[in-house]
Parts: sequence; C-alpha cells; structure tokens
Amino acid sequence: MAITLKNPDGLPKTDVYRQVAIASGSKLVFIAGQVAWDADGVTVGVGDLAAQVEQSYLNIATALAEAGGSFGDVAKLTFYVVDWTPDRMPALLEGVSRASAKLGITPVPPATLIGVAALDIPEHLVEIEATAVLD
Repeated sequence: MAITLKNPDGLPKTDVYRQVAIASGSKLVFIAGQVAWDADGVTVGVGDLAAQVEQSYLNIATALAEAGGSFGDVAKLTFYVVDWTPDRMPALLEGVSRASAKLGITPVPPATLIGVAALDIPEHLVEIEATAVLD
C-alpha cells in the first residue's frame, strides 16, 4: 500500500481515525463526494444517517476498485453532514463501523467533518469525498 497511517506522539490519540497519512505512491485518485445512492440512483436509508454513511463508504470502495485501489489507499476523507450536531456522532460512527466491517478495513484515514445546511437533494444526510494514493 502507498499509505501509512499514524497517530504521532504529541497529537491526541483517537480510535476513530488516524491523524496523519504518509503517501509514498505516485498515482493520485480524487473521488467525488459520494452520497447514499445505490447503483440505480435510489437513496438508501432515507432519514438514517448510519445507513447513508455506510452506503457512501461502499460507493467510495466501488470507485476505488475502478481505479485499481482499495480503502487501504485512502489518504484523506471529508465528510459533509447536514445539520451536524455532536449528538449525531454515534450514528455517523455506526455507519463507518458497519461499512468498515463489510470492507475489512481499519483504521480510518485522516478525516475532516464539516456541517452543512443541505446537500444536492433533501433526503441526502451525508456526502463523503476521498483522496487516495496508489503505487
């Protein structure tokens, strides 16, 4: 893999994600924000943040596979969550956990979470974009 994930001394240790991704590959892959659409364009998990996070992750995995990569190649994730409040964190983490179990991945690369007013359509609660580095 072209990515090494670390939690350096001097920064807070978190089980949710790693603070640093060190990339050594030469092929950059930028994946557009993925929402909870299935292959037919139907929204999965209307009203269910965990289900939408899970589907978004699975969509990222599909995009990565097309580029010849996997979640192990992801250097950075950005989450855009509608009407974010900290009490929604358990649902977000549940979705990450379920998708991670399906995909066999751990730990999560560096991530940024941004609360937004709305996404492209009202039923979408989360959009996740990814940057990956492949050998």
